[in-house]
Amino acid sequence: AFWMLPKDFKNWPLDGEIDIMEYVGYDPNVVHASIHTQAYNHVQGTQKTATRKIQNAETEFHIYAVEWTSEKIVGYVDGEAYFSFSNDGKGDVNAWPFDKPFYLKLNLAWGGNWGGAEDVDESRLPATYEIDYVRVYQKK
Repeated sequence: AFWMLPKDFKNWPLDGEIDIMEYVGYDPNVVHASIHTQAYNHVQGTQKTATRKIQNAETEFHIYAVEWTSEKIVGYVDGEAYFSFSNDGKGDVNAWPFDKPFYLKLNLAWGGNWGGAEDVDESRLPATYEIDYVRVYQKK
């Protein structure tokens, strides 16, 4: 996964989460981009997410990106936008908790509620999550 949480994280999903790229081994070559908030999250079945099937997700490098402004969050893979979530402008922190600093997280998880939903194939161990580079840009 390649995702973001608030610098002052205390409470999920109230504080917000931005998933730039999530990948589940039992669903090959499908990547996910999502946001989670108090109003929109998978526990309630209200999550805002999109998926994209890409070739060679496990054997070639791809460029995953997010463009995050005060108006919207857009997810990209290989330069193509496939996820968008807009700020409704109502100032409701339950729907848009994204007006504060977040930090990046990159991790390889095994099992769990989602990844382990269709059992865990231990024959795929050991596993490698190889990252070529990470870049962060900020508009001035």
